[in-house]
Amino acid sequence: MAVKMRLKRMGAKKQPSYRIVVADIRSPRDGKFIEELGHYNPLTEPATIKIDEEKAKKWLSNGAKPSEKVRYLLEKAGVI
Repeated sequence: MAVKMRLKRMGAKKQPSYRIVVADIRSPRDGKFIEELGHYNPLTEPATIKIDEEKAKKWLSNGAKPSEKVRYLLEKAGVI
């Protein structure tokens, strides 16, 4: 099973917030996921990023591939 770390959109219309999740690549963006790693809110100044580093490192070592935005957020949070 191919696994990817990506963003799941939450929040109301025009008020997005995102959860960082690990999901099967075949599942839809806001669909079923395996585990939640943290959250990201781009509307706050500065943007809020909270990631569970242990879980993220575990999934990266197990072969999960982060999306471009998740890779950027992991770098900002100091995980990779």
